[in-house]
Amino acid sequence: MAEASISVDQDQFSCPVCLDVLKDPVTLPCGHSFCKVCINGCWDQEDRKGIYSCPQCRDTFNLRPVLHRNNMLAEVVEKVKKKTELQAASPAQCYAGPGDVECDFCTGRKLKAVKSCLMCLASYCEIHLNPHLERPALKKHTLIEASAKLQEKICSQHNKLIEIYCRTDQTWICYLCTMDNHKGHDTVTATAERAEKQSELKEEQIKSQQKIQEKQKKVQELKQAVNTIKLSAQTAVEDSERIFTELISSMEKKRSEVTELIRAQEKAELSRAERLLEQVEQEIADLQRRVNELEQLSHTHDHIQFLQALASGRHSPPLHRPDFHASNITVHQHLSFDGVRNSLSDLKKRLEEFCEEEFNKIPPHAAAVQIISPQEPESREDFLKHFSYLTLNPNTAHRKLILSEKNRVVTESETELRYSDHPERFDFYTQVLCKESVCGCCYWEVERSGAGGVFISVSYKGISRKGEGDECVFGYNDQSWGLWCSSSSSLSFWHNKIKTELRVPASSRIGVYVDHSAGTLSFYSVSDTMKLLHRVHTTFTQPLYAGFRLYCLRSDLSVRLCDPKSGVYIRAQKMAH
Repeated sequence: MAEASISVDQDQFSCPVCLDVLKDPVTLPCGHSFCKVCINGCWDQEDRKGIYSCPQCRDTFNLRPVLHRNNMLAEVVEKVKKKTELQAASPAQCYAGPGDVECDFCTGRKLKAVKSCLMCLASYCEIHLNPHLERPALKKHTLIEASAKLQEKICSQHNKLIEIYCRTDQTWICYLCTMDNHKGHDTVTATAERAEKQSELKEEQIKSQQKIQEKQKKVQELKQAVNTIKLSAQTAVEDSERIFTELISSMEKKRSEVTELIRAQEKAELSRAERLLEQVEQEIADLQRRVNELEQLSHTHDHIQFLQALASGRHSPPLHRPDFHASNITVHQHLSFDGVRNSLSDLKKRLEEFCEEEFNKIPPHAAAVQIISPQEPESREDFLKHFSYLTLNPNTAHRKLILSEKNRVVTESETELRYSDHPERFDFYTQVLCKESVCGCCYWEVERSGAGGVFISVSYKGISRKGEGDECVFGYNDQSWGLWCSSSSSLSFWHNKIKTELRVPASSRIGVYVDHSAGTLSFYSVSDTMKLLHRVHTTFTQPLYAGFRLYCLRSDLSVRLCDPKSGVYIRAQKMAH
């Protein structure tokens, strides 16, 4: 029997108490349904009053109704829940949205494609992909992840699938191109080219990993040096603090002893002066008393009494004391401590001279623990220890530049090539950057020949690539630095449109040395000896990339970025094609 289709709303099966889909539904005598747990919870609160009511219609019941599960309602609720879950996971999310690849076979609102076929040149959703998974003839087709750029995989001239790589012209072609414009060229299948590139990638990964290990080793050495310096400095500070503390303590002790010596001498002199003061004051009192008695006697009117008093000697105290004479009073009013002062001044002077002499010996010892930046190499053998193997980046090459021989040769064509649009590509100036970044200490050599000018530069990766403004030209902005070698062998250095004439001859081979951390960029004339052409000191805030700009007078201009260790050169040639 066919199942009836009933259109229902999930809200019709919601519990009025918890407002969620009914769980274990029960129906009251009034006809309203609730979750069994919810209605029991409500009635448990009303149990004290003895009155039970429906939370929805407020119908009351004298006795607490016995609740039974509503099986039919429970089954309907379960179906509603399943239907809701299916609708939530339904195809709305499979429709193609912004940025998605649309199925080419869907009509109306298109579904999202999951695979693209390189043979059919179409994209398929899961539904329309089934024939490619089931039919034997279609199973042989090559399926890839859904791509919106299938037309880029088609030769615009022959409308055939691009599946062959032309090494001569560094471009992808179809099989008919090998019989036409690329006849006689060095061509391989995409699989073979991928295998070779994969091998090169593996080698590059190994080299990069080796460099990483070397850098990590250097980092550990530097960290160890930093820790050693910190430890040595902290130990030196603690020792100096201890020595100065002991020295200050010793000086404080001597200062206390000198102060006690001065106070002792002061006390002795004060004691003697106080004794003399007491004796003099007593003598003054005795003399004053005698003066008073004589004054009183001089006013006596009785002559007999006056004479008798004088005769009796009552008013005749001794004129002087046998052990004390005022004339012998001597007190050192200006007690001198010049000896102590002079001794201390002399000590201070000698101590300062001694400290100055000893402190002057400290800097040479302190310099021994400083990290000294390595000096720039002198001999070519020393420079080659920092040699960097660089390759040209095809994504940056102007459309008139043809890269070949494993991206180690670049030639200029009279017509623009069909390179894909790339944000890193120079679209006006015939310039190219290397793929590898330059950091730390790096050295490479450039050999040039033929008529024309060559700009040998280093640049930040962020240099502008689009348009003909100065921000795109090597040496004409603050993003790049470079040496311009003209056809007449005259040299000039350029940075931010500032030209520095170099009145020195140059050999055919130029050496470039960068010390990124020290901020130095140097150009050398390489022959039997290394002759410095120009050096600039600055601060590099980003990794650098080597680059070239060529200006051709004839078709024989050649520039090679050499690898002296292997004898292989990266050549940059500019000639008519």
